[in-house]
Amino acid sequence: MVDWLEWDDEVFTTARERGAPILLFVKASWCRWCRELEERVLSDERVTALVERHFLPVRVDKDRRPDVDARYTKGGWPTLAYLDDAGDLLAADNYLEVDELVARLELIAEYYATNREAIHARLGSQRATPVAEETTRRSLAALGEYRPELSLEIVESVAETVIKTADPVHGGWGSRHKFPHPEAIDFALVRWSQTGDNRLLDLVRRTLRRMQEGEIHDKVEGGFYRYATQPDWSVPHHEKMLDSNAQRLFAYLEAYQTTGEESFRRTAQGILHWLRTTLRDEETGAFWGSQDADAAYAHKTSIESRRAAGNPEIDRTVFANWNAMTVSALLKASSVLEDDRYRELALETLDFLLTEMYDHELGMHHYWDGHPHLLGLLGDQAYTLRALIDAVQFAGENRYLDVARELGAITIERYRSPSGAFFDTHYDPGATGELRRRNRSILENSVMAEALLRLAHFSCDKDFEDAGREALESFAVDYKRYGHFVAGYARAVDLLLHPPLHVTIVGSTHDPKTHALARAALRPYVASRVVQIVDPAVDGELLAKLGYEAHPDGPRAYVHQARGSFAETSDPARLPGLMTRAPGL
Repeated sequence: MVDWLEWDDEVFTTARERGAPILLFVKASWCRWCRELEERVLSDERVTALVERHFLPVRVDKDRRPDVDARYTKGGWPTLAYLDDAGDLLAADNYLEVDELVARLELIAEYYATNREAIHARLGSQRATPVAEETTRRSLAALGEYRPELSLEIVESVAETVIKTADPVHGGWGSRHKFPHPEAIDFALVRWSQTGDNRLLDLVRRTLRRMQEGEIHDKVEGGFYRYATQPDWSVPHHEKMLDSNAQRLFAYLEAYQTTGEESFRRTAQGILHWLRTTLRDEETGAFWGSQDADAAYAHKTSIESRRAAGNPEIDRTVFANWNAMTVSALLKASSVLEDDRYRELALETLDFLLTEMYDHELGMHHYWDGHPHLLGLLGDQAYTLRALIDAVQFAGENRYLDVARELGAITIERYRSPSGAFFDTHYDPGATGELRRRNRSILENSVMAEALLRLAHFSCDKDFEDAGREALESFAVDYKRYGHFVAGYARAVDLLLHPPLHVTIVGSTHDPKTHALARAALRPYVASRVVQIVDPAVDGELLAKLGYEAHPDGPRAYVHQARGSFAETSDPARLPGLMTRAPGL
């Protein structure tokens, strides 16, 4: 067997001392072909001998090291990447049979030994060229030379793209590999609620109905497999992931809240059941990363037969970004399903993240396996910030607002580029190879921008709004090239252009009437609404910023939007109707 090494500075030091290239194996714990490559091909004696003689072998889990994965994976998993001793890419393959890999290893080893100095000279000159990080997106907006205004045209353009690129029969997007893209579903509901365009609502219903009817949906234990390989949601890859199930849970909850369709509620409850019974770690309160793919297990049609066969393996890694997504979905479930159990689960998970994985000066670590690892990834900061804000809204817990402000400030300081966009990693002067290049993901920037915009509303701090706006502006020139993948970007732009309906409930958090008003404000579907409990006894500064005072008759809800106030009441039964007085609702 290959004696795999970790990705660290010592590996590259040894590679330089030996004059040897690096064989990088990027795998996923749930990936069948990764496991087969490792067990059948990489364990072959000829392969092992070549690797031991000519290479330094490094193995990376793509979920634990998304920064490495984003820069070296080519065409999916498994990826075998061949690097020079500075970490620069020479070549890459996916799955190879033994004879193919033997030939490839011999070729790379001979080429590197013969041409090492020339390789160093060529790649070294590229590294030495003073190319600004900002040029990697090749966008005038990202360079700061031109900053277009964000306009409703962006929102309308993405909405049309979402409609035109969707499968008109089975819903979803993609003709070969079928993914649901929950962010597109969420955006479609937002635009439908604003425009009444039933094409968008029909698309949401069609996608969610066909998906829950298809083989991608586990109708025995609940939850969804990662993706399907056929347009009708059949022939799925049977791994189950925490992140994709959390996002689909949120989509089904919003669709049930919007339409009242009972099948959506049942599907959401199935996801919740699977999350609680399969991925939740009762000891820590966090959720594990994934359940392995096992087609034979998945095709068994009863709980009894599955138990007899034995459960697929679980990757017990706790990922910050995926757990944060789950927190947001559980908080949504507590409101839509009117079940406080999910609120308690969400807050227990969020408290674990803050206790075990948060650094008050540097932000979130990426994963935990008994100890926290890998500071410095934007996705962990963005999704955790969103979860903190959701806890303020859905749980009425303003204790998370101070942490949200702190994390927002940390992210702006450590990740923001001169263009206003956020890099995917913090600056590391000692970074090796492709990790020297800091990328900007439009998806993660959209999540971060939306979280900052919402934080600005909750904290009355315009600096967060300005940071969110600048991040969105930096992608305004070339967002169209991403197609329906930028639905989250359009949703964030929409939030900036359409200030959300804000319901401020002034009252003691110990008074049941306060929480009754909050539940009433959260009950109907209202796109991008902000619901906030402000307790005069503990939130005096925030109350003053909002311009409200405690009412002598007890808890009271104030409905406002931007600089306009529309209604106030102490009656939970009247509040949903009063919320419709705001423009556009």
